[in-house]
Amino acid sequence: MGVLKIENGVAVNVENIPILPFNEFKDEILKFAETGYVVQHFAAPCCEIKDNETNNKNNDNENKTGYKIYTVLRNDGRLYVASTMVEDSYESLSQYNIKFHMFEREIAEQYGVIPKNHPWFKSVRYHKNYSENPDAFDNDYTAPIPGNYPFYEVEGEGIHQVAVGPVHAGIIEPGHFRFNCMGETILNLEIQHGYQHRGIEKQLLNCKKNILAPLIESVAGDTVIGNSICFSEAVEGLSDYVVDEPLLTYRRLLLEIERIANHIGTLGGLAGDVGYLPTASYYGRIRGDFLNMFVLICGNRFGRSSLRPFGAPFKLSNDHIKELIKRFEQLKKEVIDVGNLMLDNPEVLGRFDYTGIIDTKTAKLIGLVGPAGRASGIEYDVRKSFSRARIIYDRGIELVARKDGAVSSRAKTYFYETINSIEFCIELLKVADFQINDSSSKLEETALKPNSFIITMEEAWRGELSHCIITDENGNIIRYKIKDSSFHNWTALELTVRNEGIYDFPLCNKSFNLSYCGFDL
Repeated sequence: MGVLKIENGVAVNVENIPILPFNEFKDEILKFAETGYVVQHFAAPCCEIKDNETNNKNNDNENKTGYKIYTVLRNDGRLYVASTMVEDSYESLSQYNIKFHMFEREIAEQYGVIPKNHPWFKSVRYHKNYSENPDAFDNDYTAPIPGNYPFYEVEGEGIHQVAVGPVHAGIIEPGHFRFNCMGETILNLEIQHGYQHRGIEKQLLNCKKNILAPLIESVAGDTVIGNSICFSEAVEGLSDYVVDEPLLTYRRLLLEIERIANHIGTLGGLAGDVGYLPTASYYGRIRGDFLNMFVLICGNRFGRSSLRPFGAPFKLSNDHIKELIKRFEQLKKEVIDVGNLMLDNPEVLGRFDYTGIIDTKTAKLIGLVGPAGRASGIEYDVRKSFSRARIIYDRGIELVARKDGAVSSRAKTYFYETINSIEFCIELLKVADFQINDSSSKLEETALKPNSFIITMEEAWRGELSHCIITDENGNIIRYKIKDSSFHNWTALELTVRNEGIYDFPLCNKSFNLSYCGFDL
């Protein structure tokens, strides 16, 4: 195969990544994606490429400005990377495999490089591209957003549209939901984001090293720990730093606290969406109790500043550990009792069961990840497959998977994962060594390996999260690509609500609990 086998968190020389002629690249990647999955698929600008290295053939031999497309793929616990060179267009892979469709739209959006014959060629967000190429979507960025975005329309007698957003009643990022309905039945939902493009990936290339970590923490406020771990392990991999077990353990403790707090928030939201106030109220308070564990550790409810490359600014004293064990053990019983109260209630299950189903075949087709994927029968969890801390997770993390793919299945997946994570944290606090050798202040003086490529992956609370960094000959970061799990899973929400009542949309939406800000980078 024309791909290079790589490992999570281990840097490779860019020159060792195969650069395949486009047609060979297309055949290799599509064959792999029939049973495998796409982790990353993005473009990076190149200075000059020779004509015979691209899929565009001309008679002259002049060098041309072009782009290198990198693809990271996974299957059965193994990671691979390959690349190809393109100019201003190439043949779309999405027309053959839907797993690429969002990635290719993003490439066009960021660099004006057009995937020809893409079956759903629309902008993902709304911003001027990073190159000198013409805009791929003919947008005038001096005009009001959303610009030239052709929403899908269903025609016929009795068909009507419902437009929701981008301004919402909740305190969330802007996003637009366009429903085509027959009466109250949803025929099609199309979701459009990017009304407030933040440009995080561009900022990461132009900021000082001491700003990198706080900027990474702002990628998504509910995934501070997940993003911080991916960033830290990427920097460490690019500087050949070996992380000891106490630091690995400390990071995973924080990651599980973040998972627990957000899963409980999701379950409380589901209870609220069906008007079941006991669980909605109790879980709202219990979520706060878990977030307050971060206050005990680092002084911030979302864990900001708790993690840095090479160490941790805060220490877990014996008193902290005893207090955390006490809180976990007390809250465990409450989490179980309050969750069972909801999930054993026939009226709640009457709304949850058989609602918002995404079957295993469809989930695999689009590459669904995280608890939503596991609730649809996909037995994949980064913690068990790729995590740098697998030896720690194998001591207590179990893979929770169900099959029916309904709201009830997703709710039960969140619930049982929460209990498993609580038990894992209690055991970790009782037996693990948290005496961290802190070197977290050395980031500013750290030189990253030149001409290198690294990808880091972690099972954030929504699912597979990955960061990819490419450096130049001086060790400077020239591409920083972040993929939140929501990049895969927003498509699932669009498919899930088809033929459902529009009154069940909030319930389906909450059962995925997708990220707006993590999506709009």
